Amino acid sequence: MPAPRPPSLVLSTPAPRREDSAAFMVACQTGPTTTPTDVATDLRAGLTEIVVLDTRSPDLYRAGTSLGASASRIRTSQPTAPRSSTRPVSRSAGQWHRLQPGSTHGAHKLARLGFRVKEMLGGLEFWRQEGWPIARGDDPGSMRDSGVVACGC
Repeated sequence: MPAPRPPSLVLSTPAPRREDSAAFMVACQTGPTTTPTDVATDLRAGLTEIVVLDTRSPDLYRAGTSLGASASRIRTSQPTAPRSSTRPVSRSAGQWHRLQPGSTHGAHKLARLGFRVKEMLGGLEFWRQEGWPIARGDDPGSMRDSGVVACGC
């Protein structure tokens, strides 16, 4: 029998309901948030309730992203609304800067489609500062297999 999984740190503060996500993202510039440490801890624990997306261009994604983050084509495609998914999307902001809101626009687009969205504070910049591993290339890798220990934050 597998060991019980710990409760999610990312989901300890719930994302808005699907029908409220888009309005909430508009009302709050940063929207609902989580931290790189909480995201990394959940990914290391193998929790499947979250999905981490990198909404930057494919070239920037391949140059380096949060280990475990999947590339999103939200900027170049028209994704469809989730069928019945209740998994929140925790997005990785590649270039965290108040004057470069590309990842916020990607999250807003997902929220308008009915996805539950949270922002990882500081995005890739804070992820790096906290010492979490970076994936390069097309494979997002896995925090579960990384052997990285918690930062103790």
